[in-house]
Amino acid sequence: MLNSPKTIGTKLKINYFCIVNIHEKYIKRCIELAQNGFGTTYPNPMVGSVIVYNNQIIGEGWHKKAGEPHAEVNAVRSVKDKSLLSKATIYVSLEPCSHFGKTPPCCDLIIEHKIPHVVVGTVDPNEKVAGKGIKKLIEAGTNVTVGVLEKECYELNKRFFTFHQKQRPYILLKWAESQDGFLSPEKQKDAEREPIWITNSYSRQLVHKWRSEEQAILAGTQTVIDDNPKLNTRDWSGNNPVRVILDQNNRISKDSFVFDDSIKTIVFTKSETSLPTENTTFTVIDFERSIVPQITTALYQNQIQSVIIEGGAKTLQSFIDQNIWDEARIFIGKTSFKNGTKAPLIPKENVTKTNILDDELLNIRNHD
Repeated sequence: MLNSPKTIGTKLKINYFCIVNIHEKYIKRCIELAQNGFGTTYPNPMVGSVIVYNNQIIGEGWHKKAGEPHAEVNAVRSVKDKSLLSKATIYVSLEPCSHFGKTPPCCDLIIEHKIPHVVVGTVDPNEKVAGKGIKKLIEAGTNVTVGVLEKECYELNKRFFTFHQKQRPYILLKWAESQDGFLSPEKQKDAEREPIWITNSYSRQLVHKWRSEEQAILAGTQTVIDDNPKLNTRDWSGNNPVRVILDQNNRISKDSFVFDDSIKTIVFTKSETSLPTENTTFTVIDFERSIVPQITTALYQNQIQSVIIEGGAKTLQSFIDQNIWDEARIFIGKTSFKNGTKAPLIPKENVTKTNILDDELLNIRNHD
């Protein structure tokens, strides 16, 4: 990442300057526009673009869905008087692409319309782009400013950056614990296979919203055996995440919801004894070795950029102990169990707290 903004001219000379408020103003607008694509752009990043002429916005756009036009294309298309483009500045939250994918390069579009000035929030970490877009624009004679509100632009696409820079998904730990620190009470014999709720209905709906925003959700064997979860977004309108299930010894009953084939499901197991179906595949890993790196590598290979780890305690703790996680969201309800399954232990640093009625929500960022 860049330490400070830089303006790059046609001679490839770099001149450092203080961020001017006008650039920040329009990059902020790019970020606002980009957020409209939250949860719909995978595997692409969220990107917003603004075109300015004579201190007025004449065009705006954002990337709406993978395979559809990019933000810069939508912004250019929205400009009524195309003759103004040759005297305008285009702002974009992420470096314009320079390669052919499902859509043509955005750099070519900018060059074609002779837009003289480009302001970029941050460089694209994808090796297919990674500075090549900026280089192509410079070589075409465009003045390029890079690194305006870079931190905020990085935060916007933290999943995308983690995927490309660390070769693993962005990992979000989530659980609910009682006032006295338990995930669940002691299991009673012959108990029904259903979850025991710690949080209120509003918190549970929020969790379903989160699921719609991430690409995958992971649960351990015992959680599936005890609770028979659906791991979908039934309480929120949005995409269902890919279900990722740990089932080392094929203990989970095939009549469980996770095997209903309604959602793409990846099952990690010791030996592939079940045949794959239309939406369910089985991946063999070595449970004698640390499973966390094996899981994250397999998810990376499946192009999954983010995953919510929903449990149980052993699975969550394994990610914490190996320090392979990015964010934790922990609900603390009003219920007390006195005994049962203890909640994971996690460093309580970089914590922000909010309340959802009588539930407390802790958000912890891992700045490793």
